Amino acid sequence: MIDWNDLAPAELTLLETVFWASGASRHELASRADFSKSKANAAVAGLVERGLIEETGLRDSSGGRRPETLRLARSVGVLVGIDLGATSLDVAVMAPDLTVLAHHAEAADVRAGPGVIVSRVRSLLRELLRRCDASASQVIGIGMGVPGPVEFESGLLVNPPLMPGWEGFSIRDYLREDYRAPAFIDNDVNLMALAELWRLGRQLPNFLVIKVGTGVGCGIVCHGEVYRGTEGSAGDVGHICVDYEGPRCHCGNLGCVEVMAAAPAVSRLAAEAARSGESPLLAQWLQERGALQPEDVGQASRSGDVAANAIIQRSGQLIGRMLASLVNFFNPSHVFIGGGLSRIGPLYLASIRQSVYHRSLALSTRHLHIEYAPLGERAGVIGAGVLALQETLRRRGQVQP
Repeated sequence: MIDWNDLAPAELTLLETVFWASGASRHELASRADFSKSKANAAVAGLVERGLIEETGLRDSSGGRRPETLRLARSVGVLVGIDLGATSLDVAVMAPDLTVLAHHAEAADVRAGPGVIVSRVRSLLRELLRRCDASASQVIGIGMGVPGPVEFESGLLVNPPLMPGWEGFSIRDYLREDYRAPAFIDNDVNLMALAELWRLGRQLPNFLVIKVGTGVGCGIVCHGEVYRGTEGSAGDVGHICVDYEGPRCHCGNLGCVEVMAAAPAVSRLAAEAARSGESPLLAQWLQERGALQPEDVGQASRSGDVAANAIIQRSGQLIGRMLASLVNFFNPSHVFIGGGLSRIGPLYLASIRQSVYHRSLALSTRHLHIEYAPLGERAGVIGAGVLALQETLRRRGQVQP
């Protein structure tokens, strides 16, 4: 195991810098860490000697000596990433540079409760570690995302609307029975934001990640850090009202964007269009399959179904209406759209863009880019790995109370 307390502050800084800029040269690391060349070289030499970072080969020359690239060493240990959604479970064991060593995804119902779900997580982790010839003692950090508001310091969920029975349950304590490594719990969309931040090498300082699935959430990156707010509930945008005369949400209020535009709303509107005769195609599929999913609406839309197009446009416009307020308030450079509905097709993204540009101030949208999240379905589990290593480094591997 790594003796984190044996590392000097400069070495810890450089370890974190290598993580965020894997494949960088010594010169680039010195620049990113704001170190002198001699200070960076001394810290790198010490870390290489300890087996914490390793050289990965020579890069093409830009005119002088070919620079050697660096990454966190595989001998450091492994990371565990867990992405729990309302209807899915994604678990991975990763190398310190976030290369996935073993992975498993399956359908899951978060309403089954913490006992069932976390027990399944523990079972999967044992299997995945065995598959990549790693032991529990080699795990250096665990990150987990959940579809509900989390008090970040305690790791406890607070009144999670999609997760009945989870409030007050300590996932961290449950995992501690198998692992000595620190575990960190966060909202799932914050992990998506961390994943995009890592993909971009921390070079994009102010952006939003919107997840639209069973619920709607927002990950906020401000000055290169995920912003969680005072209590950890920043980004809970699913309960912003977009229609005061709209249907009642499970939170008790009327017209929340979540109840009107998330995946269950799309499925509900598809079933209504099928039963009313607006869409013979959806009616046929409903009869054959017994239920309709957002993917069916996307498929019908690509077949030219007018009712399906209208459902997708309505959801996109409502998400865009909510998002326009965030864009005016925060003025991000980019908005990345992820979650299950991001797979519904290009019309959805076009509808979101149209609504945002129509409702936002010209200055807020002058250089705004709105696009689907490039990491797609991998974003949650990759973000969990980012969370695990980032917080383990910051806390010197200490297990939280």
